Amino acid sequence: MRQVLVAQGKVSVHEVPAPVVEPGTVLVRVTHSCISIGTELSGVRASALPLWKRAMRQPEKVKSVLRDVRSNGLRQTWEKIETTIAVPQPTGYSAVGTVLEVGEGIIDLVPGERVGCAGAQFAHHADVIRVPRNLVVPVPESVSDEEASTLTLGAIAMQGVRRATPTLGENFVVVGLGVLGQLTAQLLAANGCRAIGMDVDRTRVDRALELGMYAGVHHDDGDVSEQVARVTDGLGADGVIITAATPSSELVSLAFRMCRKKGRVVIVGDVGLDLNRADFYAKEIDLLISSSYGPGRYDRAYEERGLDYPAAYVRWTENRNLGEYLRLLADGKIEVKPLISSKYSIHDAEKAYSDLQSAPSARMIVLLEYPESGREKMRVIENPRASGKSRSGKVRVGLIGAGGFAKAVHLPNMRALSDLFELHAVSSRTGHNAMATGNAFGARYSTTEDQRIIEDADIDAVIIATRHDQHARLTLAALEAGKHVLCEKPLGLSKAEIDPIEKFYAGSGGAAVPILLTGFNRRFSVYGRALSALMAARTSPAILQYRMNAGRVPADSWLHSAEGGGRNIGEASHIYDFFTFLTGSRVRDVSAISVRAGEGHYRSDDNFTATMSFEDGSVATLAYTSMGASEYPKESLDVFFDGKVATLTDYRNLSVAGTRFSPITTPGSNKGQREELEAFGRAIRDGGEWPSPLWQQLQAMDIAFQVQDSL
Repeated sequence: MRQVLVAQGKVSVHEVPAPVVEPGTVLVRVTHSCISIGTELSGVRASALPLWKRAMRQPEKVKSVLRDVRSNGLRQTWEKIETTIAVPQPTGYSAVGTVLEVGEGIIDLVPGERVGCAGAQFAHHADVIRVPRNLVVPVPESVSDEEASTLTLGAIAMQGVRRATPTLGENFVVVGLGVLGQLTAQLLAANGCRAIGMDVDRTRVDRALELGMYAGVHHDDGDVSEQVARVTDGLGADGVIITAATPSSELVSLAFRMCRKKGRVVIVGDVGLDLNRADFYAKEIDLLISSSYGPGRYDRAYEERGLDYPAAYVRWTENRNLGEYLRLLADGKIEVKPLISSKYSIHDAEKAYSDLQSAPSARMIVLLEYPESGREKMRVIENPRASGKSRSGKVRVGLIGAGGFAKAVHLPNMRALSDLFELHAVSSRTGHNAMATGNAFGARYSTTEDQRIIEDADIDAVIIATRHDQHARLTLAALEAGKHVLCEKPLGLSKAEIDPIEKFYAGSGGAAVPILLTGFNRRFSVYGRALSALMAARTSPAILQYRMNAGRVPADSWLHSAEGGGRNIGEASHIYDFFTFLTGSRVRDVSAISVRAGEGHYRSDDNFTATMSFEDGSVATLAYTSMGASEYPKESLDVFFDGKVATLTDYRNLSVAGTRFSPITTPGSNKGQREELEAFGRAIRDGGEWPSPLWQQLQAMDIAFQVQDSL
C-alpha cells in the first residue's frame, strides 16, 4: 500500500506493507485524508533539524538519553538514537474511509461501513489504516467524504469551545482564523454567541464573515482592544479563544486585555506563555488550556485499550466530540466545503506539501485522495536493494518485532556478525517501520504478518522482540515450524503460557529439536563468564546480593499493562537467570515482600525484595526498586563465597577481594547481548550444546512467577 512518510525535512510516498487487524481495532480503507497545515508542516520542518537543535527543544529527552548512556553505554545508546532518526515517520491524523475488517471485541461496526478516523498514532495518510475503536466514528449519510475527513480538526475546535463554556448571547474573540479559527467561529455561532475574529490576513477575516461570523477586527484598523470594546458595547469580550500559533507571548497578553473582568482565555494553538501578572490579575481572568480533541486524548487506556469514560461522568470524550462534529455537518450548522482549498492524489503528496510550504497562508484545508490501486492489502514488500543468493553456512534470520531494542541491539550486532548471520525478513506491527528497518539492515523483504516469517522455509531462525504478551505464542509457533528461536525475555507472562513450550520439548522423544534461547544476556557477558569461572571452583555455598536501581516507569506505561506483565516478570527475570547461571543449581524456595508506599507514585510491584535458596545451599537476594536516584549505579552484585567477595558494578567493573584477581573493566556497560547472539548462531551452525540449558531458562521464569504470586 502507499503511505506518506517524513524524514530529514522531506516528504515522500512509499510502498509499505499493509497493517493487520488486531483486537479492539478497525481496519479502514481510506478514501480521503486531511493535511493539518500547521501541525504537519511544523513536523516536516522539525525533522530537518540537526540532533543538537532537537535536543535544545526537548531537554527532557536529553535527560532520558543520559540515563540510557549510564545504563547501556554510549555505543548502544547512540545506535538507538541513529536508528530512530533514520526511520521515516508517518504523518496525518484525520481520515475517512470504509471498514475492511473489524477486530475481536468490536460489535457495533461492520465491513463496508463508512467511518471517520482520528489520532496522530493511527489515522495516517495511507491507503489502509488500523485504528482503535475509540478513535473511529460512523459518518452520517449526508456528509461527504471530503467533509468528513476534517473531523479531527473539527473536534479540536469543538474542545476549545467546550473549554470556554459559552452561554447564549456572549461575545467571544477568536484569535487566528486559520481552519481551526474558522471552525471555532462557526461553533460559537451555533452556541448562540457572537464571534469576533482577528487575523493578520484580511482575506481570512472576510472568509469568516461570509460564513456567519459576527464581526472582524484587524491591527491596521487601530488598537484591537478598542475595536473589541466598541463591538461589545464597551463591556469587552466574555472570552477569547486563541487558535493561532506563535512563539511570542504577546497574543496571550492581548487576549487578557480584550477580556472583560472575570472573562476567560482558552489556548488551543501553540503560543508563548511568558505571562505578565498585571494583564490578568486585576481582572481575575481564567486561563484555560484545551487539550486536542477532548477527554481521552493522551490516555492510552482510552485510546488504545478501548476503556471508555461513562457519559454520565464525562459527557464529551474525544470520540463523542468527533461524532458530534459530523452531526453538526449533517445538520448544516457548520460549513466546511468553502474552506477546502485544494485536493491532491496520494501520488502527488510530495507536491501537496511542497505547495503548502511555499504558500501556507493561501490555503485553508488541503485533502489527499486515494484512488484504488489494488495493492491496499499487500502485506509483504520486497527490498529492491537486497543482495541475491544467500551465502551457504549463514544462519538466515527472520526478525519479529522491530522496536527500539531490536534496532539498537540485535540488528547492529547481527550486522557485526555478518559472517554468521543473514537478515532475511523483518516483521513489525506498522508497515512503515517494517519497510524502513528491513531496507536499513538489508532484509530481503518486510511484512506486517508474523506468520509469513514463521512459515518461510528459507528462514532458519527467528528472533522475537515484540511486546511481552506475544512472546510465548510466537515462540511456540516458530518451534513447531522447525525454527530455532531467540526470544527476548520474558519467555512468557504466566506458567500457563510457557507450559506448551515445555511440553513441546518433553514430547520430542529424543528427536532433533530446534534450539530455544531466552534473551537472558547477562550470563554471556565477560563479567558473567568471569564470575561463573570463579564460582565453579568453590567448596561451599554462596550468598548473592543483587541491587537493581531500576528507576521509575510511569504507571500508564505498557510495561505495567497486560502487554508487559510488570517489571518483575519483564526485567527482574534477567537476574533470576543470572542467579541460576552462577549457582548452576536448582531452586528450592522462593519468597518475596514488597514495599507498601501508601501512595500512587511508587508501585509495590516494582519495589520489592525477592529471596531464593538453591539445592546447593546458596542463597540469593534481589532488591528491586524504582525509588532510587538515577545518579546511583543501576545494577550491582556482591557474591560472598570461600572467603572471597566479588563485586560487579553496572557491568562496567568486576573486582574480587580475598584472592589475587585482576579487575575487569569495560568503557561502557557490557551486558553480553552480542556474545549471546554469537553463541546462538554458532550453536545452530555447528550443532553444539545449547547456549543455555532449557531447564535454566524455565527455572528463571518459574522464579519470576513465584515472586509475582507473592507480590
